[in-house]
Amino acid sequence: MKTRALIAGLGLCALASHAHADRAGFTESIASGDMTFAGANEEGSVEITGYFRGRGETLYNFDLDRGLTPSGKALFPVPLGDPSAQALHGANMRLRTDLRLRGPGTGVSAVVRADLLDNLSLGSTPNLRDGTPGASAGQDSPLQALRIKRAYGEAVLPIGVLTIGRQGSQWGLGMVANGGDCEDCDGGDAADRIAFVTPLFDHLFALAYDISASGAQQSDRSSSRLIDVEPSDEVSSVTVAFMRYHTPMARERRARGGRTNIEYGAYLSHRSQDKDIPASYLGSAPSMFVPGDVVARGYSATASDLWFRLGGAGYRIELEAAYLTASIEQSSLLPGVEFYDPATSDQFGAALESDFDVASATLGLNAGFASGDPSPGFGAFPSAADGPAQPGDLDGLQADLPFDTRVDNFRFHSDYRVDQILFREIIGTVTDAIYLRPHVRFPIADAGGAKLIFQGAAIASWAVEAASTPSGERALGVEVDPSLRYESRDGLVASLEYALLLPLGAFDNPQAGLDARSAQLARLQLLFPF
Repeated sequence: MKTRALIAGLGLCALASHAHADRAGFTESIASGDMTFAGANEEGSVEITGYFRGRGETLYNFDLDRGLTPSGKALFPVPLGDPSAQALHGANMRLRTDLRLRGPGTGVSAVVRADLLDNLSLGSTPNLRDGTPGASAGQDSPLQALRIKRAYGEAVLPIGVLTIGRQGSQWGLGMVANGGDCEDCDGGDAADRIAFVTPLFDHLFALAYDISASGAQQSDRSSSRLIDVEPSDEVSSVTVAFMRYHTPMARERRARGGRTNIEYGAYLSHRSQDKDIPASYLGSAPSMFVPGDVVARGYSATASDLWFRLGGAGYRIELEAAYLTASIEQSSLLPGVEFYDPATSDQFGAALESDFDVASATLGLNAGFASGDPSPGFGAFPSAADGPAQPGDLDGLQADLPFDTRVDNFRFHSDYRVDQILFREIIGTVTDAIYLRPHVRFPIADAGGAKLIFQGAAIASWAVEAASTPSGERALGVEVDPSLRYESRDGLVASLEYALLLPLGAFDNPQAGLDARSAQLARLQLLFPF
């Protein structure tokens, strides 16, 4: 078996207990390599890869000078000392390490991803022993200096690969389930699962069981481990998937030989929860739970996703489409209080990417669609504490129980980058929207193994539901994102990015008589891979 394929989880978008859609993520992660673990020896081995990343940025007029929403909020934070000021500045860093520990022989390994100072803002932990930041003598270590994001075991069996533990989630383009592996990613999905993948008939077939949430837990007598005190409140997911896939090396070899690469895959995932104990996650959880804390839930969600890639010498066309449906029979969080109607959700999303080599440049057109909900606000990152959105708000709950029980806005994963300002920063992700993104890439200079590359894109976007935008109009904006990228022969990567957003009618403030004005961004990113 030549291609080592790791099942890392299948994903679904589900209604959360307060009845808005929330992604849970199983995905299949394909790692290039050799299933025979070439290079392993009788004593085992250790592989360490990763990078150090530093980023600095300036954000200019991200509130678009259009005033406050009806809820009294700006579209984006503004300087506290002078709300009329325009610019915000910041810098952050991350040290990522991926470890593969191979046991003696060739069949067993453990994998760990640890991020140190993960997206830590520079200057955020000053030493205050003298009382004020101005007298700081240096930086204190943050409380969460080390974050273990993945830790799982892997065994190569005669009939496939078995994995168990907390594993990354990446499927297709990363539109729904995204492992956060890109150099500019901030988050990433992971899931606790048992998974098995086997090659059969030139395809990969996978089966996975995820323990998405274990529910209420209490310590045992020795306080050394936690006990699940109510099995019925567990949230579990079962996924089946298949894929025809080529490793990057095989893809390149076939393209050089004039062969077309046709790759595709699909998964079907189902998640469920019978009962719930809201006291275990709302406010300060008690040390002991009682039978009266258990409430009915009846949660069921199903996700289906199709992925397709066509490629060859000088071109790539890739498509992902997902349909997500969910229902909660009883969405009340209060014991003894029940709603008559279930909360439901039907969502659809699709993304297209393309690249075509023309002379020394690469051109392409990307596009995407995310279904909307007619409730006010985009529903990108709603909070139950905020309550339903008002007309004119940027965000908010898309359901208003017990009156409005539907949540139909599809949300792209926030690490699936479409632009630099509108979806990435102001809205937070692609949801309730249609976008077109022509793009270009070409080398400016190549000397001594070092490269200087220009990359540019223009993004035009519209809302699916006009009622979701602050003004009630569909046209969101046009954004231009040029950048310069330097790649040294030693591995150093430096990117200088600029972005200009020209907002359209969707962000105007007709009540205040204010038109939305342009926003700008400048970002410098340095990547030191190892």
